[in-house]
Amino acid sequence: MSRLTRRRILGAALLAPVAAGVALRPAQNGGGHEAYFLQLQQALRDAGLFRPTLVIDRAKLDQNIARLREHLPRNKHYRIVAKSLPSLELIRHVRRATGSDRLMSFHQPFLNLIAREVPDAQVLLGKPMPVGAARRFFEHFDARSGFDTARQIEWLVDTPERLAQYRELARARAGEGTAPMRINLELDVGLHRGGLRSAQAVAEAIRSLAAEPSMRFSGFMGYEAHASKMPELLGGPRKALDAAMAFYRQCIDAARSVLGAAYDERSLTLNMGGSSTYELYDESAPCNELAMGSGLVKPTDFDKPTLADHVPACFIATPVLKALDRSDISGLESLTGAMRAWDRNTERAFYLYGGYWHADLVSPPGLQHNLIWGHSTNQELVNGSSKVALEVDDFVFLRPHQSESVFLQFGDIALYDGGRITAAWPVFTPGA
Repeated sequence: MSRLTRRRILGAALLAPVAAGVALRPAQNGGGHEAYFLQLQQALRDAGLFRPTLVIDRAKLDQNIARLREHLPRNKHYRIVAKSLPSLELIRHVRRATGSDRLMSFHQPFLNLIAREVPDAQVLLGKPMPVGAARRFFEHFDARSGFDTARQIEWLVDTPERLAQYRELARARAGEGTAPMRINLELDVGLHRGGLRSAQAVAEAIRSLAAEPSMRFSGFMGYEAHASKMPELLGGPRKALDAAMAFYRQCIDAARSVLGAAYDERSLTLNMGGSSTYELYDESAPCNELAMGSGLVKPTDFDKPTLADHVPACFIATPVLKALDRSDISGLESLTGAMRAWDRNTERAFYLYGGYWHADLVSPPGLQHNLIWGHSTNQELVNGSSKVALEVDDFVFLRPHQSESVFLQFGDIALYDGGRITAAWPVFTPGA
């Protein structure tokens, strides 16, 4: 082997790690707000909202409501999932647009609020409440609203043991002259988060209800959120949903067999569906209503193929408090240059008003969290390259991962409509 050949081989060996390192080096990202977020930023400034703010875009919300109405099978009612839209004004807006008086509630204080402020609502509990929570609801219920608890609430029961607990509450209330409590049975249609798992268990529960004057069977609830997540290797969403509906039909047959001539499907609430699955239903489904909430505002957890024609309608907006041209980490100041050279997306540092929300950065592009610094609920650090067009008092925009708890962290929702903030919608108070 010649000396020249050896030099070439040695040079290639030395350059290989360098080339690999260059290939792995993060690409430089960044830019400014697109026109939509520039307009939203100006609307927030005009409204004086220089604080972390949850924004709902009314036009995008209405676009999603229109999609819901297009997809809802003609023989299915729509039930509004209140936990995912935790604001009375937001719920009222959806009610007006859909014509639905059906709500699904998941929290005792919210149930009391709905009974007081939305007295014409028909409410189905979305999860089985401890019987103590049901008892507390009645203790704090104000009948002056006109809400009829016997006619307008269906309590969800998932086990024989809980049914026995509710029986004791219902008997105590019947002793006070109240009408029977309506009981809806939770079915385990494949999610395996609880609920009755066989038609035999369903039949036994219905027999128990039929024999109890203080209670009345009101229907079924079968939630199938697992279906939209089912990989094609296991048959995909369609197979999972078909299996869920097959079991649901078995439970309906069990109810019909137990009740005989007394079985009246028109008087029952047969609930299924969710934001990530409702578009998979057609008129042949055994339920008579579909529940959906998050899909109307579309946080990131609902970026699913089954919601591809829905658009994000909610954003977190927060001001930049500090914009620095370098990103120094305490104790690691000597490494600032090396970190910056390796990842140009750490060139600048921005400290935000608040932070550590369940949310993803969306605008301006190119921002990223600092993994060494970590998160802060007070002043969140995010980094960006020199390409990021962001200064003090500009806004950063994020998309929530979900709506039900994140919406409750910002006070009133800012309604964005026609280039302006036009309303402030109060959110539910969890412990009220």
